[in-house]
Amino acid sequence: MFVKKVKIGNVAVGGGKSLIFIAGPCVIESEKITLRIAEKLKKLSDNLNLSVVFKSSYDKANRTSIESYRGPGLKKGLKILEKVREITGLPIISDVHSAGEISYAGEVLDAVQIPAFLCRQTDLILAAAKTGKPVNIKKGPFLAPWDVKNIIHKIQSAGSDKILITERGVSFGYNNLVVDMRAIPVMRGFGFPVVYDATHSVQLPGGMGASSGGQREFIAPLARAAVSAGCDAVFMEVHECPDKALCDGPNMLNVNELAPLIRELMEINCIVRK
Repeated sequence: MFVKKVKIGNVAVGGGKSLIFIAGPCVIESEKITLRIAEKLKKLSDNLNLSVVFKSSYDKANRTSIESYRGPGLKKGLKILEKVREITGLPIISDVHSAGEISYAGEVLDAVQIPAFLCRQTDLILAAAKTGKPVNIKKGPFLAPWDVKNIIHKIQSAGSDKILITERGVSFGYNNLVVDMRAIPVMRGFGFPVVYDATHSVQLPGGMGASSGGQREFIAPLARAAVSAGCDAVFMEVHECPDKALCDGPNMLNVNELAPLIRELMEINCIVRK
């Protein structure tokens, strides 16, 4: 199956045999914490010879509660992400929530990400595509995998073919998600790289009342299944202490315990690509 190669900075996603990782804390909590996690991911990248794109949100505009921590905001957050790239050399990606912020974010980020709940917002998608940067669209939990062809067409209509699609589960009753691994080959069939979001897929949206819960114990088996199904990249939110994270802690991994899982996924990918 032909899948287009999409470059995020110096990292090529799809079109080859390598498994790419997109990782970082859910939201920027502070410059110090963000840089510390980024440096650990860079060390992991060097030690295991893997390609990593750093992800963290400068603003979480779709939090469950008005009391939830959202992040440092657009300008301060992007400055921190720029510093991550400057210090570690890792390409950077972050969520955009409105067409108005894309003109600034598009100048800084190596790729822009459309959150799952905004994946049908046409003006936002077109503005992201017109930056000329790769666009990673997270498939909404309310969409079938074949529905993403309409999203792809929107981006192409703006003159871009730098497209990635992320699978992050589909709504399965109240406060629950389930992953249909058939979605990965279906979406790859459109010719663009597919990312598997291993941590949001185990989220329990709104499951804790004023915040989302999660089932961290299922991240590894689902990630193994997704790589077996042929995904081109794995997205994982990581933290030094997930249980104390300000956002999405229950479905984040400890960055200090990441290496064994990464090795497993790379081994599975080698078998699949052969």
